[in-house]
Order: sequence, then C-alpha cells, then structure tokens
Amino acid sequence: MRALLVGLTFLLVTPTVGGLVFLAALLRFPDRDGTIYDWGPRLWARALLWAGGVRLHLHNPERIAHDAARIYVANHVSWYDVFALAGVLPRYKWIAKAELLRIPIFGPAAKAAGMIFIERNNRKSAFAQYEKAARSIHRGASVIVCPEGTRGESYALRPFKKGPFVLAIAAGVPIVPTVVFGTIHVHPKGSWRVRRGDVHVHFLEEIATDGYAYDERNALAQLTWDRMADGLRELYDIESVPPSMRATADVAE
Repeated sequence: MRALLVGLTFLLVTPTVGGLVFLAALLRFPDRDGTIYDWGPRLWARALLWAGGVRLHLHNPERIAHDAARIYVANHVSWYDVFALAGVLPRYKWIAKAELLRIPIFGPAAKAAGMIFIERNNRKSAFAQYEKAARSIHRGASVIVCPEGTRGESYALRPFKKGPFVLAIAAGVPIVPTVVFGTIHVHPKGSWRVRRGDVHVHFLEEIATDGYAYDERNALAQLTWDRMADGLRELYDIESVPPSMRATADVAE
C-alpha cells in the first residue's frame, strides 16, 4: 500500500517540479543559490520521503556546509539514500549513472537541474562529466556522489571508484564522508516494497584535499573508505572487507 502511495507521489510531483525546472532552463534562468534548481529537487525528495513514511535523523548536521562547496561521499544501498540526502543538503548537484536519463520526465528534468550523468563504461566521457562537476563546484554548488557505483544489498562498504577522488583533488574542496543507515528496511534493492522506518544520516569529519596530487587519488579514496568503514563499525557493528583484502580473496578464488 505504501509503495502505491510512493508511486502516485512520484507520478504527481515529478512532472510538476520537473516542468518548473524545464521552464526555468528554457527561459535561461541562472543556476544560483535559492532558485528552482535548488529547492525543486529538494521538494521532490522530501515528498518521496513523506510518502515512504521515513523518519529522518541527522547526526552532526553542523558538518553540512551552507556557505561553501563540499563533496559528499555516501554509501548506497537503496533509492532512499538519494531521497534522504537530496532532501536535506543545500545547493548541490548529484553525480549519477547515465542510465537514469532514460526515465521519462525524471531524467531530462534532473539534467535541466544541472545533475551530472556518468557513462560508467566510457572513461573519456566520464572524465568530461567530472570536469563539468568541477565547474559546478567552482560556481558554489556541492556535489553528492556514491563511489561504490551502484546499490548494494548490505551496508558493508564495497570498493570505491576513483573518479570522485580525482574530482575532489582537481576542485580542491573537502570531502564529507557520509553514512546512511536504515534505507534497506525502507526500500531494499530489487524490491517494490516500501515500509515506514527510521533513516539515519551521519555526516563524518571532513577530509581536506589540499596538498593531494593526482597520483595520490588512491590514497584519498582509501582514507575516505576507511573513515566510512570505521563509522559503520562503531555505529552499527557492521564490518566491511578492505579493498586490498577483497582483491586478494578474488585472486585466491
């Protein structure tokens, strides 16, 4: 029943908000703080959180940057990770997989709002989009990225893709490691079921990228992974397999 409410909300709110974003883009309204490009996606996400019966709990919200751009690096196990972050963060752009552009109304509206779509199997195209993300950061917008690349079936962290950390180094802005927990209960991967529940968003201590060079992107990715894995362990007793150990296990198999 709740899934039906979420579906109806999506069908009603997406064309309304998307239409306003399209109109603003058509009229060439500038993408600035406080415009439809900011509050439209946030309103859309909050409507879906309401429809899903999500009780959102923010931890260390003082680490949300309201006056400067940041790169929020988050784990990803459910569509409700997206809604939770999109519903609370200020001026931002998402980095998402290009397949989402195919969703009617949503895809084109998200593109008009300045969201950034990555073709994961096209390295040249992906890096061009990361350059677009860097330009958004320099215009004052934060970026949200899930470096695991796709949704997982458990909260244990998977290896991170390196592109987001190349972006962080190039843009020279801090990373805010972010742990989202509770969304598997609300809406697990591969299921149409939606259940009321509590979702916790933990903003961990930010990581400065000053002084990092391109050749140190792996070290920056590892530091971010470690901080998020430590958070999951300390907060929820969830153990993640370090990428180096995972690679060794794969070779052994």
